[in-house]
Amino acid sequence: MALDSLTSGLASEAISQIIDTVSEIVYSAGGVLVNKDSFKELAAYLQRIAPILKQLSKEKVSDSETFNYAIEVLDREIKDGKKLVQECSKKSKVYLLVNCRTVFKRLKHNTSEISKALGLLPLATSGLSAGIIEEIKRLCDNMQAADFKAAISEEEILEKIESAIQEKNFDRSYANNLLLLIADAVGITKERSTLRKELEEFKSEIENEKDRAETIQMDQIIALLERSDAASSTREKELKYLAKRNSLGNQPLEPLQSFYCPITGDVMVDPVETSSGQTFERSAIEEWFAEGNKLCPLTFITLDTLILRPNKTLKQSIEEWKDRNAMITIASMREKKIQSGDEVGVLHCLQALQDLCEQKDQHREWVVLENYIPVLIQILAEKNSDIRNHVLVILCMLVKDNEDAKERIANVKNAIESIVRSLGRRLGERKLAVALLLELSEYDLLREYIGKVQGCILLLVTMSSSEDNQAARDATELLEKLSSSDQNVIQMAKANYFKHLLQRLSADDVKMIMVKMLAEMESTDRNKEILFDSGILPPLLRLVSHNDVEMKLVALKALQNLSTLKKNGLEMIQQGAARKLFGILFQHSLPSSSLSEHVAPIIMQLAASTISQDTQTPVSLLESDEDVFNLFSLVSYTVPDVRQYIIQTFYSLCHSPSASYIRNKLRECPSVLVLVKLFENESLSLRASAVKLFSCLVESCDEDAILKHVNQKCIETLLQMLKSSSDKEEIVSAMGIIRYLPKVQQITQWLYDAGALSIICKYVQDGTDKDLQKSKLVENSAGALCRFTVPTNLEWQKSAAEIGIITVLVQLLESGTAQTKQLAALSLTQFSKSSNELSSPMPKRKGFWCFSAQTEAGCLVHGGVCIVESSFCLLEADAVGALAKTLGDSDLGVCENSLDALLTLIDGEKLQSGSKVLADENVIPLIIRFLGSPSPGLQEKSLNALERIFRLLEFKQKYGASAQMPLVDLTQRGNGSIKSLAARILAHLNVLHDQSSYF
Repeated sequence: MALDSLTSGLASEAISQIIDTVSEIVYSAGGVLVNKDSFKELAAYLQRIAPILKQLSKEKVSDSETFNYAIEVLDREIKDGKKLVQECSKKSKVYLLVNCRTVFKRLKHNTSEISKALGLLPLATSGLSAGIIEEIKRLCDNMQAADFKAAISEEEILEKIESAIQEKNFDRSYANNLLLLIADAVGITKERSTLRKELEEFKSEIENEKDRAETIQMDQIIALLERSDAASSTREKELKYLAKRNSLGNQPLEPLQSFYCPITGDVMVDPVETSSGQTFERSAIEEWFAEGNKLCPLTFITLDTLILRPNKTLKQSIEEWKDRNAMITIASMREKKIQSGDEVGVLHCLQALQDLCEQKDQHREWVVLENYIPVLIQILAEKNSDIRNHVLVILCMLVKDNEDAKERIANVKNAIESIVRSLGRRLGERKLAVALLLELSEYDLLREYIGKVQGCILLLVTMSSSEDNQAARDATELLEKLSSSDQNVIQMAKANYFKHLLQRLSADDVKMIMVKMLAEMESTDRNKEILFDSGILPPLLRLVSHNDVEMKLVALKALQNLSTLKKNGLEMIQQGAARKLFGILFQHSLPSSSLSEHVAPIIMQLAASTISQDTQTPVSLLESDEDVFNLFSLVSYTVPDVRQYIIQTFYSLCHSPSASYIRNKLRECPSVLVLVKLFENESLSLRASAVKLFSCLVESCDEDAILKHVNQKCIETLLQMLKSSSDKEEIVSAMGIIRYLPKVQQITQWLYDAGALSIICKYVQDGTDKDLQKSKLVENSAGALCRFTVPTNLEWQKSAAEIGIITVLVQLLESGTAQTKQLAALSLTQFSKSSNELSSPMPKRKGFWCFSAQTEAGCLVHGGVCIVESSFCLLEADAVGALAKTLGDSDLGVCENSLDALLTLIDGEKLQSGSKVLADENVIPLIIRFLGSPSPGLQEKSLNALERIFRLLEFKQKYGASAQMPLVDLTQRGNGSIKSLAARILAHLNVLHDQSSYF
């Protein structure tokens, strides 16, 4: 029969208590100290049980015995779960970790038992809905499948603990690493104070533990962890060590007889026992067996089995004897031998100490506690490199994984300086020193100090590129650690190591100090190139767009510093830097002109980088007409420095691959003549920049525009520059302007009246100087002189000739540049055109001619009396020979202008006499050679000359044959006028008749 409802009675009260306990577990599960996920999983299961139990309290029981059993199990196991939650919320984290397997075992047991009890309820209760029954089934399945187990990291820690206890490996370094793993696993900091506090709590838990077996196991774990540095203070370790050392005496003990192996006669390392009860060194007895022996080597009794059993007791005794002697040896060496001053003795002692340190971590700890570190640091000053190397090796072993040793080094005055000095010595010592410093850098205080030692970072940077891979790796890793300091990063950059600077600049939170250092750093071109190759440009361009004006300003300064290298400038243009810079420059609403004052020089340097590009596709700074006009418009109203930078920008662009485009666009710009106004600016540098740029534009510039702005005062200003300026480039440019000013009467007269001729002639006379800058100046001066040698103004010509300029022009034919030679020949041509008119008639003989003195012969060409200064005669100036020589010049322009000058000798009635002079100077064969010239102008002038010369029988007969073939060639391939003229000469030579179709 079914029982009554469970709303009353003991069962109902038990269910209510279970529900309350579940609530407490769910509430407390979040407070457990370790394995939180596992307890959250348990709490989730129990939460699902609560509504089921509430429903049960409303139903009828069909099997009271089963029902009561299930409720009893649920009550017991859930209360046990509550207890487990409480324990894991209060006990030490270390305790809970080392007991985590037990914790998970209890969790698994509780979950399984609760699941089984829960599964009985539908069998003992009637009236449960299908949904409740299905939920119970799902919940039971979930709880049975639950797999509570330690995480991989926790299992690794437990295995390490078990292994150390089993092998009695209570090594300090092992304990330190183990404790750090525990700290990571339980979520505590790795500070010594925190670790020590956790260990103390763990020990306290064990002292209160009642389970004897568990206490023994935990004591072993405590003994292991107490070997760590965090377990006790330095002072406590020292006192414990000194107490033990002082109890041992001062002399090492001889080994007991039982310590020797009967086979080898040496003290055993791994003693093992045979079935005969005798003990031998493992390797020795194994070799005995391997040789086929089955008798005991000591008793010669046949062995029942070849199985060997470790003699742990003897092994431990041997280890204790070794440790005792090692402790005595370590204590005795420091005072008596290492500080003896005897190099051989010190070396022997250091080798012994190194051997001891290599044997066991405990030996290294004793060396530290014996206060060897100050002594070893002191020995680093020794001149013997072998001694220093031993010291560095020992120190490196001592400080590895030993905070106490690192702290002791930090407390020794000039310890780091002594180690750093070894970085500058031989490779072997450098490697040891950098390895030691790398280990010391794990200690915060020392890491901060290492970077401050003078020369340390520079030496590390040098080592980072060492051919020795290990040294390079250690140096690079140490630099990585030192990069945590801003000042160290700056020092690295100053030593040309930019890796960490670039990392800082690429970060979101860029520090001003980094960008400022880059802006102020004096770098070589190679370093600037390295910075760009390493990717410095993108972060700097990002900072140029920074909201902080100060950050933007410093980034611009850095770009200004780096853009002085042509390669960097071209890359900046290609990467779109110019567009960003123009954006800043054209923002006239900026609160300060400081930004534009830093943008303008960068743009100037970018422009300079476009000159003489090697690439087939030249890079252009200004991409459109709008860019040109907008940038140049700033010349009119910006501050002087910015105006000068912009003018210099355009001056550079006028010498770049886009020069033709830039010059044409500037000539179209109405405001370009503002440059003329700047000729009188008080700023000499701004004036010079304006003059240089205008000199690039005046050639081919609109004549009317120039005449509108260039007045007599402007002319006088330019001449004053030529007289007084100390800027050579300004003088060259000013002379260039005078050279290319429109050749109109008014301008030349202004120049003449202002005394320009004497100034120009002075610079022309410098033409023999080989200096390139002066060569350009002489070239411009020769060009400016041409306006004063025109035959239409004899006054100007005579003034120039009286200065002696004709002789100078003849000299320039031999020493000048190609352009200078052309201009000199042009001036000589213009002078020579006036010679026939200026040559004085020969004086007539007076009285009887047979008694009068014989007069000198007249000029061979002009027939009269010729004087260079008055008649400008080429013969009198000895110019004919010089001009004839230049006909062989590789520059066709020089040849053509020189030919023009020579042909003035056969103008008009001077054909006969002039031709004879040309023949005497061997000019006519050169003229014939020009018939094959690629220059149409030179061809035509040669044909015209030959057509006249060959009218004279003497020269036709002498040179006609050599001219025949070139002339025939011209009649076949020349253009209309050339072909007709060649045919006419051939007619003179009787090769063609006058009615030939060539005419």
